[in-house]
Amino acid sequence: MSPACYLKPQEEQLQQLNYNEEGMGDNGAELGLSNMAKMDLHPVCFNLLPWDHASSAWFSPPLELNRQRKKQRTTNSVAAITVVGGDDVDDDRSDYARKLRFRDLLRTYKQRISALEVVEESPESDGIFEDGSGDGMRLVQLLISCAEAVACRDRAQASALLCELKASALVLGTSFQRVASCFVQGLSDRLALVQPLGAVGIVGPATVPPLALEKKAEGLRLAYELCPYLQFGHFVANASILEALEGESSVHVVDLGMTQGLPHGHQWRQLLDSLAGRGSPPPRRLRITGVGTRVEHLQSIGDELKSYAASLGIHLEFLVLESNLENLRTDDFEIEQGEVVVVNSILQLHCVVKESRGALNSVLQVIHELSPAVLVLVEQDSSHNGPFFLGRFMEALHYYSAIFDSLDAMLPKYDTRRAKVEQFHFAEEIKNIVSCEGPARVERHERVDQWRRRMSRAGFHPAPIKMMAQAKQWLAKFKPTEGYTIAEEKGCLVLGWKSKPIIAASGWKC
Repeated sequence: MSPACYLKPQEEQLQQLNYNEEGMGDNGAELGLSNMAKMDLHPVCFNLLPWDHASSAWFSPPLELNRQRKKQRTTNSVAAITVVGGDDVDDDRSDYARKLRFRDLLRTYKQRISALEVVEESPESDGIFEDGSGDGMRLVQLLISCAEAVACRDRAQASALLCELKASALVLGTSFQRVASCFVQGLSDRLALVQPLGAVGIVGPATVPPLALEKKAEGLRLAYELCPYLQFGHFVANASILEALEGESSVHVVDLGMTQGLPHGHQWRQLLDSLAGRGSPPPRRLRITGVGTRVEHLQSIGDELKSYAASLGIHLEFLVLESNLENLRTDDFEIEQGEVVVVNSILQLHCVVKESRGALNSVLQVIHELSPAVLVLVEQDSSHNGPFFLGRFMEALHYYSAIFDSLDAMLPKYDTRRAKVEQFHFAEEIKNIVSCEGPARVERHERVDQWRRRMSRAGFHPAPIKMMAQAKQWLAKFKPTEGYTIAEEKGCLVLGWKSKPIIAASGWKC
């Protein structure tokens, strides 16, 4: 039996408590010591949690929380003395401290469960325990312990764990060893930027030295060719756009990010093929506006697309809008009267999700003012933008473990193309999630439910994508297809690996 099996009863009890970050249940019940007493914490859990001194350290909150709690208690006690007597002060302060400790306990406990689920539920979990060595579990424990040490700015402990991890997390090992190597790189970068214990914040800008543009471009190109995830986004987006443009004579497509910078405009070549191949005549006038900062690169894509469209008998006009998403204005777009506008966003909007939410709201407001017939939104379906570093770390570990496992099924063990995809493309995403904070952290992926709430608040309404049969038929072209799953979730299509959601496509209208 795998270790995570022992934690199932405790996980169910946590779910029954309906815990959230405010310390209140969803039904408004306060999470006090009476509710804590309802939890029967199995003693075997303490031996399985990734701590060096499990039973004692597990109950001790991280050092940062200790400092914050001590400061808060001091502030509260000073304020309370001016109002109430001594006994009341002690009672209030004690009750407040117990609540804080309980909230920390629950949060930490849930994170330990999530960490073990990386091994228990990840596609490679069976292989980890087959030989009985528990190497995979040990690697997970080391990763989580190292992440905790880095979060607490414990340089000595983190450095020691990183040395052990570098010997076990092999770039050419199993899929989990390979993904672990990427997280080790991210933890090393983060540790180099944080201040020692007792200080606050991060030293200098939280940036990771970028790969050469040629390597990043090669990694993206190979990811597009070898993995179905990006192609899935293009396929669903084009199908939704074609449906919205049916019978229209003047069409304007706005592409945010211009298909991630792929060199030949693959998505729009496929759209042109579909327009030329369907029974009805193509639009009399078709315009595409590519948004981005690399003007020469975008113009090169546009020239290729115009030549390709002409060979199909389609008149295409291509426009370049030199801007990043945060600086977009409605007046920047040359929208003409009578044009039907569609907006295409493939893995772009998560980059403008900031702590203040102002940047994303501004972009969505500009898009809304364009009154598009449809906005196609394709994003990674995972929660890599939570407020707590350890939670983001473990969510990302689970997510990218599934992606690396899918690459195992697609390519031989020592295929250099797979190594380039992992190190030049996915490793860069992982390192940004793990090592960066503030404006430097741009890989802020969120779940489809969160995007649904954001879009609704911005005034958009769902345009359900109903093409499950076509999507499954499209997926059958990939070899091998075993392991990939397509699901429909409240009008969105989600592509996953062994039921782990990877990428989601949704449609929106004003």
